[in-house]
Amino acid sequence: MKTRTTRTACTGGVVVLLAGCLGACGSSGGPSGSAQQIGIDIPRTDSDFWKAYAKYLQQEIGAQQLDVLPLTHSEGDEAKFTANIQALQRRRPKSIVMAPQNTVTTDVTLSGLFAANINAISVDTEPEHGNVYMVVRTDNKAYGTKACEFLGKQLGGKGKVAELQGALNSVNGYDRSEAFATCMKRNYPKIQVIELPTDWRGDVAATKLQSTLATHPDLNGIYMQAGGVFLQPTLDVLRQKGLLKPAGQSGHITIVSNDGIPTELAAIREGQIDATVSQPADLYAKYALFYARAAAQGRSFQTGPTDHQSTIIQLPNGLEDQLPAPLVTKDNVNDPALWANHPVG
Repeated sequence: MKTRTTRTACTGGVVVLLAGCLGACGSSGGPSGSAQQIGIDIPRTDSDFWKAYAKYLQQEIGAQQLDVLPLTHSEGDEAKFTANIQALQRRRPKSIVMAPQNTVTTDVTLSGLFAANINAISVDTEPEHGNVYMVVRTDNKAYGTKACEFLGKQLGGKGKVAELQGALNSVNGYDRSEAFATCMKRNYPKIQVIELPTDWRGDVAATKLQSTLATHPDLNGIYMQAGGVFLQPTLDVLRQKGLLKPAGQSGHITIVSNDGIPTELAAIREGQIDATVSQPADLYAKYALFYARAAAQGRSFQTGPTDHQSTIIQLPNGLEDQLPAPLVTKDNVNDPALWANHPVG
């Protein structure tokens, strides 16, 4: 597996970060937005997960009665993301909610926001450089570990698994891949893992899965790191090759995914896939905006358990609120607590 740049800590750590946030909220110099004004950049719209997140954002903006600048859209493009954040910065909001897709190249962008006394809230992705007020995320290493443990048990500790990895310059792709590999080597050494980097692209995943099935016709497991972009291409490939057999039937390929979108839950009910880890799209939107407003109000937070079943942890460059992300199988797929069982319209 490829490696990524090692995170570097910011001088002064979170004390400096929170001091900067408090200074921003009390600043009287230079142009500024309203007391609650927030900028928001939507990272991408090429997956059902991010489409759901965008809808929940609109819902929460109204529910929390927030003053929000016109939303920008990066579409997974690093240059567009940088331009969008710079454009929002010029409007001088108190906070900006974002989700940088390349997490190793954020220093200049986030340093610019910090210097301008604008609070950065990152959703789903954990910037490795530059100050953040809060990261709203789940434990992505747990995703890889849960997928490994589920597949390992289902396969009886032996076989071949294709791993459709995300972008390895993304902390999410890296964390999921590293945790999956570590767990497999430690607990299921007789399972051969075939790593397939995809850069979060469904077409790349389909092409690489086809090649893998040609060279490994005895493949009996698949780990998809993002159901939103990988589910349909994977099912299409298996269907074309006559390998899409329901769970419990001979020849079924055990599949575990990440995202927890409605189509994944439907696929679990139909026996096409076996499990997924549910990322809380609704809570991502809710708490990203909660922290954006809290930052504008000059509030600070400490590490430890929260009142919403999560845990705030210390990062070298800020804080992270790690929200719960349950494993979903046929046993709990109809749980009304899962966001995908009550999607926004």
